[in-house]
Amino acid sequence: MKPWIGLFCLAALGLVGTVGSAAAAQPPIVIKFSHVVAADTPKGKASEFFKKRAEALTGGKVKVEVYANSTLYKDKEELEAVQLGVVQMLAPSLAKFGPLGVKEFEVFDLPYIFADYTELHRITQGPVGASILKKLESKGIVGLAYWDNGFKSFSANTPIHTPADLKGKKLRIQSSKVLEEEVRALGGLPQVMAFSEVYPALQTGVVDGTENPHSNMYTQRMHEVQKYLTLTEHGYLGYAVIANKKFWDGLPSDVRGQLEQAMKESTAFANQIAKDENDRSLEAIRKSGKTQVYTPTKEEKLAFRKALLPVHRKMEERVGRELLQSIYRETGLHSARP
Repeated sequence: MKPWIGLFCLAALGLVGTVGSAAAAQPPIVIKFSHVVAADTPKGKASEFFKKRAEALTGGKVKVEVYANSTLYKDKEELEAVQLGVVQMLAPSLAKFGPLGVKEFEVFDLPYIFADYTELHRITQGPVGASILKKLESKGIVGLAYWDNGFKSFSANTPIHTPADLKGKKLRIQSSKVLEEEVRALGGLPQVMAFSEVYPALQTGVVDGTENPHSNMYTQRMHEVQKYLTLTEHGYLGYAVIANKKFWDGLPSDVRGQLEQAMKESTAFANQIAKDENDRSLEAIRKSGKTQVYTPTKEEKLAFRKALLPVHRKMEERVGRELLQSIYRETGLHSARP
């Protein structure tokens, strides 16, 4: 081989090595994952689990930065942030999408629409839930999964044994027309308020009570400023894990597939830990001695159902009659009757 040919080959090999090193040195794709609850809540722990699995499955091609407890954005700001691409991922509560213009999500706010997790997961892990997530795409958002938090119960500074006990009470809710109607059906006064503002509002008496899964109540220390908690378990609180559509669609296909696998694993983790954490939080609330926990009798629970199920009919047009009927078919609730 002539000397100049050998030099050319060595130079070419050197160029390949340089390109390979440059490719290996590419900075990771950064995903900012923002949420509004504490890091030790089910959502907080699930987002950290997603971070670990995403970084592991992509071999470091992706770096996930989790921002908990409204450190980046509050309730009203975060959806706009993900639409603008300022953050790449969120896990907002399902009630947040009604004000965005996707009213179908408010079907999850309907009281007593799911009897248990089995019925719930027929929707969130089936075609009905997928069809609802699909509606986000016109807003520049892609829906990735549903994560559970748990079933909500009412708290206040006076005992709650019947629907009449909430009459005239100022109850904090998320921004949802369905939740507004729910509180009015009980004779209460709905107060829309950001999650981060609830504790001081309860502490100062700006609001009288609220509705929350046990883990939210405990991790936000609401049990310190609420004397009574009644296990009505009247509604569901869950999250939709979402991403900026332009960002998600622009990912390399192999990376996107790895992130989808990480999300699948994280969803299973999130749903299991949500149930476990809510059970532990309820026990911790009991042990604190600061809040009296009351389990309603069968008759008392039936009274709450009778008072709240008519909300289904009133909100049917808003959430979509066909959607509501499809959920009834899946869950066996054939009509909005107790």
